[in-house]
Amino acid sequence: MIIYFVRHASAGQKKATPKKDEKRPLDAEGVHQCTQMGRILSAMEVTVDAVISSPLKRATQTAALVANEIGYEGKLHLENSLRPEAKYDHFRDMLHKYVKAEALMVVGHNPNFSEFLARTIAANGARAYVDMKKGAVAKVESTQKKFVLHWLLTPRLAKASADAGVNENSKSQAALSQNGAGGELDIPAEYVRQKSTNKKQAQADLTTKSRPKTSRK
Repeated sequence: MIIYFVRHASAGQKKATPKKDEKRPLDAEGVHQCTQMGRILSAMEVTVDAVISSPLKRATQTAALVANEIGYEGKLHLENSLRPEAKYDHFRDMLHKYVKAEALMVVGHNPNFSEFLARTIAANGARAYVDMKKGAVAKVESTQKKFVLHWLLTPRLAKASADAGVNENSKSQAALSQNGAGGELDIPAEYVRQKSTNKKQAQADLTTKSRPKTSRK
């Protein structure tokens, strides 16, 4: 099984009362983080069988936006085991409900979400700590009855990748424009085409690419 841990994106300041805080939505930065991260995951050809979220608004919005970018068209599952006050035992029991799935995306909150990730990848009795920033995504995969952390992508890394892609595209277009279609190119056209299909570059190029929106109940 593969599990993609997604911490909800930026959602402004915490509200004074718990009930109001549960309805706190993503802010503009958070929406951008979700869209950018979702496009990178799409470029990495990430697919999941189920998307599971805390019922709090900032988490469900994060789940819906990221799921939309990777082309997920299934149901959004809401689980109290992903609420901020949930315990690891609740989270572990929840995973058993989806044991037949090959890949899951779970969306939750700190302070417990970093603990869930750390305890999932730690050996029995061992201690581990992984700092999940808002909007971050971690890929964990089970191998030989244990889970291994493959990678952790933060919004800062996603932004740096996107910015690098924009700058590289601008340079390529400038070189093509200055030399003309029939001239000798500083960057061969064949290399430009190959570069745009390179997986690492594709992750960045998707910042200017939009995907069709999918409906979600």
